[in-house]
Amino acid sequence: MTMKNIMTIGWLLGALTLSAATHADTIRVGTTQALSGDYQEFGEEQMRGLRMWVNDINARGALLGQQVELVHYDDHSKADRSAWLYKKLINEDKVDLLVGPYSSDITLAASAATEELNFPMVASAASADKIWERGFKNIFGIDTPSKNYMDLAIHTANDRGAKKFALIYSNTEFSMDVARGVRHEMDIHDLDLVLDQEYDVNETDFSELAKKLKAADADVVLGATYLEDSIRISNALGPMKLEADMIALTVGPALSKFGPRMGDKAEGVVGVVQWLRSARMPKAQDFAYRYRQKYGNNPGVHAAIGYSAGQVLEAAVRLAGSTDRDAVRAQLSSMKFRSLLGHYEVDEAGRQLGKRNYLLQWQDGRRRLVEPSNIAERKLIYPRQ
Repeated sequence: MTMKNIMTIGWLLGALTLSAATHADTIRVGTTQALSGDYQEFGEEQMRGLRMWVNDINARGALLGQQVELVHYDDHSKADRSAWLYKKLINEDKVDLLVGPYSSDITLAASAATEELNFPMVASAASADKIWERGFKNIFGIDTPSKNYMDLAIHTANDRGAKKFALIYSNTEFSMDVARGVRHEMDIHDLDLVLDQEYDVNETDFSELAKKLKAADADVVLGATYLEDSIRISNALGPMKLEADMIALTVGPALSKFGPRMGDKAEGVVGVVQWLRSARMPKAQDFAYRYRQKYGNNPGVHAAIGYSAGQVLEAAVRLAGSTDRDAVRAQLSSMKFRSLLGHYEVDEAGRQLGKRNYLLQWQDGRRRLVEPSNIAERKLIYPRQ
């Protein structure tokens, strides 16, 4: 063997040793997020929250004596791409821990891939019951189960005398689960569901739906919506002068851009939300301040979800004293923890039990926390003006 060959082999062995040592000193957290496509706004915000957690944990002095590295890909808001990328994260990138993508639809596919490889994953903004109805052992939720999303809105209105409810929802896993939960609450509280209407998530003309809502004459309108459909529905209802005492919608009204886009028509609209910086969660105001300093705007709920998914993983690893998959899975299954988002406690399927939603209401052009009453910053205006 020539001296040149010996030197080449020596250089390669040195490079491999250096690479292994570098990886040994790093805990790698893998994720895919919607950094383009239909869910880009939510995926980007979730990624920002996750990055803040990584920066914070490294600034505090690392995790189990190791720096944390975020290995991430853009899933383009596509379920099949996300599932493929999670296999790549496990098999090729050799990550130690996993955080799930944005949305129930994408998480359904991604968690099937991670289950196949027996790798635990903390779900982020995903709440559809179907995720936890498959007998999987490796998917752990932090979000309120979608079937419970409207519970507080229903109870709040019922306490104020509402008896007739109208339900509208898009044909996504999340929205249809919310609808099933609403029907369940109607049955057990003997309330009247006077309208139960599904629509296509890509619908742009809600004039007929607005007419049905007007004719239903409900005390309360409940909508399992996203941003664009919540705005279009609210605009379609404007000329109808709907006399419902409360309109409560998911996702859309919780976002800061809902108000500016709706103008005066946002006033009185109630949003169902998992987190607000005004809620008395650990370090909520501190997180909001630092996020605003870094990104120039206040954090939305998805930033808090991304950060909290990291916190839950961190707690599991610290309790396990290891990133061993079995040890981390055991802790995620059994531990109780309070994150930025709220309480973490799951059932045997990994479905979240401890987290409950809040209600906000647009008042004076701003989102105000109005329920639960013990942490509210303003009183709910009911009936809406």
